Formats: sequence, structure tokens, C-alpha cells
Amino acid sequence: MSTDTIAPAKLTRKDFETDQEVRWCPGCGDYSILAQTQKVLPDLGVPREKFVMVSGIGCSSRFPYYVNAYGLHSIHGRAPAIASGVKLSNPDLFVWVITGDGDGLSIGGNHLVHCMRRNIDLKIILFNNRIYGLTKGQYSPTSEFGKKTKSTPMGSIDYPLNPIHIALAAEATFVARSMDVDTKHLVEMMNRAAKHKGAAFVEVFQNCNIFNDGAFRNFADREVRDDRMIAIEHGKPLIFGKDRDKGLVLKGTNLEVVKLGNGVSESDLLVYNEEDPNPTLAYLLSGMSYPDFPVPVGVFRNLRKPTYDELLTGQLERSVQNFGKGDLEKLFNSGDTWVVE
Repeated sequence: MSTDTIAPAKLTRKDFETDQEVRWCPGCGDYSILAQTQKVLPDLGVPREKFVMVSGIGCSSRFPYYVNAYGLHSIHGRAPAIASGVKLSNPDLFVWVITGDGDGLSIGGNHLVHCMRRNIDLKIILFNNRIYGLTKGQYSPTSEFGKKTKSTPMGSIDYPLNPIHIALAAEATFVARSMDVDTKHLVEMMNRAAKHKGAAFVEVFQNCNIFNDGAFRNFADREVRDDRMIAIEHGKPLIFGKDRDKGLVLKGTNLEVVKLGNGVSESDLLVYNEEDPNPTLAYLLSGMSYPDFPVPVGVFRNLRKPTYDELLTGQLERSVQNFGKGDLEKLFNSGDTWVVE
């Protein structure tokens, strides 16, 4: 039998596990994100050698050691730039960027914005624990105003960045949010990001139980989650609550929480469209926060437009068709040249 007719063996989660000791603190939310990633990768139908994990610096950035694929533990904040180079030099690869709120939104903010703006086909997973964990508990770009840490003993006077706002403003074509403790939802968001063609950005609320334990407890704990969080789903009304008795409506240019009953029905609620090219509603939703509003998770934006790598490949092909293959030696000796003796 020809080897061309033999179907490749189906990959499993175990195929993406390495022999490296996972060196995160016991109880860290990173374990959950790693486990869900290792669940998603085998089901994508992609050979293991086609995956590349690129990380920066931080606790999350140890990720490439723990995924049995190609990987690069790069330098602080530069993972998006390095991943862009990997993808553009070999568009057939499935390239993931693993970063954190400190790595990706401080020194790496510029690189992160531009890879999303260009719509490079990268899968960007941003672990957000609202703290610098690896360097032992300083406040980060997403730490809340007034946060007391080792570097802000009197409370932070910085206003925090909203990662979803950044992704929407940079016009990433896929923008989503999930959290480490809701593993079913996290698998769904990562699976959808993986299958998206273009810049896919997923923010994951991730607990740092050493330096910022319980950062999301007031709205993400199982006992209160139904009433304090809302899952946004394409084509469905924005409804939430343990008894599914609350929802969101638009009053003028503002969102408002309403209680169903007394003349208010599910048909009066906003119905979400993740494919709307106008980001206004996505921006309004992503700005909601507890206690005034439920905290949203789900897909905020899902658009399809040509990717930077597709456009670059097409441009190179047209160039060869129009001008022929390049000659490096000829290029070096063209134009104004001088001989230095």
C-alpha cells in the first residue's frame, strides 16, 4: 500500500504534553489554560510540526516548554513581533502568541497593537491576572485604580487598560474573553480563535493565587457568576441571571440592565451580532464592569478580511510574474556603487 493513502494518526492531548516539569505555583490558573490548549490542539486536524508557540517574559511565557510542538521563549514584550516574522516567513505554520497583561500591554503594547492592526494570522492568548507575578507582585497595566502592591504601597494612581478595548481599537478580526475556571467556555473560545483566519485575540481572566488571589472572585466565583457575568452569544439576546430574568437594552447610546417581567420581555433585549463591522456595541459591552453591570465573556467580534500574510504572499507572486525571480547578486551591484580601494 502506498504511504500516500495512509491516514495520519489522530493526535491526542497526550501528544502535546512534554517531559518538562510544569513549574507554576500550585493552584495557578495557568494550569487550566495549558490543559485546555492541549485539549484544543489535537482536534484542529493540524500536524504537530505545524504548530509554533511564541512567548515573551512572565509566568505565562513558560508555556512553550509545556506544549510538545515548536516553540520560542523570546524576550520581554516582543513575542508578537517574533511571531509575525515566523508566520510571514512560513505562512503554512499555525503560530500562537502566549503573553500576559504585564508582558503584552506594557513593554509589548506597541508590538501587540500592530500585529492585530495588520491582521496577521496569529492566535494571541493574553493571560490577565492584573499583577506582575514573575517579578513578585508589582502592579500591572490592568491592575485596578488604587491597587496596593509592593511597587504601589499607597495605591496605584494609574487608570487600568482594558485589553478588549485595545484589541477592538486595533481592529483585530476576532476578539474574545474567557476565564480559567470555566473550562468548557475556555475550550470553546480557544477553539474558535484557533479556527479563525486572521488576528485572533483572547483575553483570559487568570487567578494568581500568590500575589493577587481572588482578583475576579466578586463576579467569577461559581456561587455568584450567573448574576454577575453575562455570556454574549451571536444571534442571541443579552440575558443573564441565575433565573434568566435580567438582560441588557440600549437606551440612547447607553446600556441599561432591565429585569424581565412587568411589560419587559426577552424580545425587548439587545440581540448580539458578533459579525457587525461597527464596533460600537462591542466597545460598550467590553467596558461593562461589576457592580454596575455584569462582566461580559464570549466573542465580541468575528470578521473575515484578507490577512497580512495572504496579501504579502499575493504581492510576492505578482512581483515574480511581472518582473521575474530576483537576483541578489544583481541587486547588490545595481544603482550607484563604489569600489573602495
